Amino acid sequence: MKIALIGTGSWGTAMAGLVAGHGHDVVMWSFEEAPALEINTYHTNACYLKDFVLPNNVSAATDFAEAFDGADAAIFAVPSAFLRSVAHNCAEYVPEDLPVMCLSKGIEIGTGLLMSDVVASEIGHPERIAALSGPNHAEEICHGALSASTIASESAEIGEFFKQLTLSQNFRVYLSTDMTGVELCGAMKNVIAIVCGIAAGLGLGDNALALIMTRGLAEISRLVHACGGEAITCMGLAGMGDLIVTCTSQHSRNRTFGEAFAKGETLEEYQARRHMVVEGAVAAKSVSELARAKGVDVPLTFALEQLLYGDVSLDDALDILVSRIPSEEFYGLDD
Repeated sequence: MKIALIGTGSWGTAMAGLVAGHGHDVVMWSFEEAPALEINTYHTNACYLKDFVLPNNVSAATDFAEAFDGADAAIFAVPSAFLRSVAHNCAEYVPEDLPVMCLSKGIEIGTGLLMSDVVASEIGHPERIAALSGPNHAEEICHGALSASTIASESAEIGEFFKQLTLSQNFRVYLSTDMTGVELCGAMKNVIAIVCGIAAGLGLGDNALALIMTRGLAEISRLVHACGGEAITCMGLAGMGDLIVTCTSQHSRNRTFGEAFAKGETLEEYQARRHMVVEGAVAAKSVSELARAKGVDVPLTFALEQLLYGDVSLDDALDILVSRIPSEEFYGLDD
């Protein structure tokens, strides 16, 4: 088959290698000329994944028509902030019956839409859209390290299609119908990872990290429940699995940004240095908006929002959090 893969970041590049490893032709769409030229000439994308050579059946294009021509499926792998504009611009080239999978993680600011909903609002037919999420660092997957993920879709047929497209001995795939839960987990774990990075940067210790991750999981569960998702999803790969790896790994740009922020580096400086978008910084704002609209308490997320976009200092944010009177551990999950 031919697969159109929209995006040339680290995760998109790793996914291209994974899918191409099954023998499918993959055409990666790139917004910029340089990555496309490098992929077509050297089969590398060194800006995002060093020491990884893409299979020969992966190519790149900067034209949507070329990427989608004759495609049997499409995979969107662009940062959440750019997903709507990219989906809008390519919509005319996407056949109505083309299976689509979204790798982007986040919540759209202003609308509260999940990433699959953003794509669906631009290309139509949401029933053919799936979302993949899980503990998947591109730096490991591209080299065949053992990993697993969840593919969520309302359609069992679409879910199974993308499972077969990506499943391998080293990349395990589990199916879910809870798109709300899977996608909210994917967005919110990035927020908690930044907070963990800040705590690590301040030298608060392992106990504090465990506290943040556990209470972060509670925040995720409350919002998933309030939005109609299944709280049990938060205990799976897209929830606890992705939360653990994103909060602890040095591959995590969200965790490492938090560490840098604690030492005085700004978001803008970090993103310019790493040439990557810190999705958790965007999600801190959009998750806070959604939580307020749903009347859900997410204190760690609110604190990070104030740190990044308000006038609260690190010391003040920490004081606010530790001065809270603890409540029931699992409050907010009753109907």
